[in-house]
Amino acid sequence: MLVLATVGFLVNFWAWALISPLGSAYRDRLDLTGFQQSVLVAVPVIVGSLGRIPVGALTDRIGARVMFPVVSLLTVLPVLFIGLVAESFASLIVGGFFLGLGGTTFAIGVPLVNAWYPPARRGTALGLFGIGMGGTAISAFTTVRLTDNLGAEAPFLIVAGVLVLYAAVAAALLRDAPNRTLPQGSFLARTWATAKLPATGQLSFLYAVGFGGFVAFSVYLPTYLGNAFDLTPEDAAFRTAGFVVLAVAMRPVGGALSDRIGAIPVLVVSFLGITVLAALAALELPLMPIGTIAFLGLAALLGASSGATFAVVGRLAPPEKVGAVTGLVGAAGGLGGFVPPLVMGAVYDRLGDYSLGLALLAVVSLGAALFTRGPVARSARGDARDEPHRT
Repeated sequence: MLVLATVGFLVNFWAWALISPLGSAYRDRLDLTGFQQSVLVAVPVIVGSLGRIPVGALTDRIGARVMFPVVSLLTVLPVLFIGLVAESFASLIVGGFFLGLGGTTFAIGVPLVNAWYPPARRGTALGLFGIGMGGTAISAFTTVRLTDNLGAEAPFLIVAGVLVLYAAVAAALLRDAPNRTLPQGSFLARTWATAKLPATGQLSFLYAVGFGGFVAFSVYLPTYLGNAFDLTPEDAAFRTAGFVVLAVAMRPVGGALSDRIGAIPVLVVSFLGITVLAALAALELPLMPIGTIAFLGLAALLGASSGATFAVVGRLAPPEKVGAVTGLVGAAGGLGGFVPPLVMGAVYDRLGDYSLGLALLAVVSLGAALFTRGPVARSARGDARDEPHRT
């Protein structure tokens, strides 16, 4: 079930990230401003983020066995629309809006995996599930090359076929855990009750910084590298893919370390490291070697912090609300990835460089480290004291 969930997450994230590597091509073809280009690559992010709230709640109610194949098939429609129909900025925005559906599968996989694993192994299991983020790396590695070699429609047709194949396999083989707890009450009542949980707000902020930072870089790094360092689209996409691969590889490491030494130390160290490296990147030193070291370090720490955050979700969320909590926290993470590209685009249009945007990341990460060390650590200690009284 972990493998099926991870593959489903990966192929849907592959679809979710199809627009980003082509951002420069769309800019040149449609004569877009820096801000318009940022909006184009960010729209799937915000829809995929906010959509996690109802999708997570629906997964709690009807199960991942139904949700994974249904969402995968629905994602085929915007993939084909963008690849075969969309020709203008407005039509690409419409297609990107519905393409965001692919990003909601995160809120399907987490409750599925969480229900299959005992608490002591959930950090590692959810970290491994996070490898599905690598779908963005596949997109970064292949989209531009497929477009150049096989035509503009090729990446979209291939992804659509993979989604259909996965939906068929998932419908045949995927199973929900037999002991999963079904929620009670209406969607709105359950969502409001979930939003009021202290853990929901705390973890939403941490995930907005950690996973949001990953999403922001994965969708905007090709644009940043092209504008700041004059890299070709293919070179920028290749380097972005390396960033994504490292972040994806570190997510299970963050989860496993959380099982071994606790999530709080992992989060504090990660956010402090992000603070230092973002400040270094803000200096916009030459890409080789200092800039590359800074961005690869950011990739590793953003991935580790994302894995550690969901290790805490698996521990603090009530079993019947894991999907709902995941939806809200995942939405916050995606929204954290939606805002930075817009900020970076606006900063670049106004100032001609990105230093201010990267400096803001350093400030926010420092705040996240202090917040983790304070309120989040106190909540985790309180949960540990309550653990013997749980059934």
